[in-house]
Amino acid sequence: MPDIDIDFVDRDSALKLFKHIPASRVDNETLTKHNTGVYLQSVPMDAEKAVCSVPYDHSDADKYFKIDFLNVGIYKGVRDEAHLIQLMETEPLWDLLQDNDFVQNLFHVNGHGSILRQMKPESIEQLAAVLAMIRPAKRYLIGKEWTTVMTEVWMKPDNEEYFFKQSHATAYAVAIVVQMNLICEQISYGFS
Repeated sequence: MPDIDIDFVDRDSALKLFKHIPASRVDNETLTKHNTGVYLQSVPMDAEKAVCSVPYDHSDADKYFKIDFLNVGIYKGVRDEAHLIQLMETEPLWDLLQDNDFVQNLFHVNGHGSILRQMKPESIEQLAAVLAMIRPAKRYLIGKEWTTVMTEVWMKPDNEEYFFKQSHATAYAVAIVVQMNLICEQISYGFS
């Protein structure tokens, strides 16, 4: 089953552009609206709840194509596509990930400063691996040498514990780099 996430500064504004039906999930044996997932094609609908009547993770769900429209506010400072590419391609100041006050401002890693200080990532690949290690299935890798981490971190676990796929973790690592560079750019302009 495909897992597509699309990031938006304002999810609600983006959704107004598309005819869509909210995805659903089962919570305490009750059909409820999925937090971010939508269908852009015709799907069976629960009229009372105004959501797809087939939960996104149900066996019949593979007949439908759910897309997650995500609010990602870090993009508010991005002026245009060229600016985004520049922020993505600029090597960030990796040492900033050792400063807990700085880390508290970052997408996905806030609250995980101790892991960042212990692992000391110095590349997008290593930052992606840290994002994976924050999840339960790969926590055992925290504190291991990078060669061991990179050998094991993207292997699908045998158990059902939550883990991050490499594609998701890498995309989020790039988003964190964008955010790090945006913060530094804003500080730099503030002191100019």
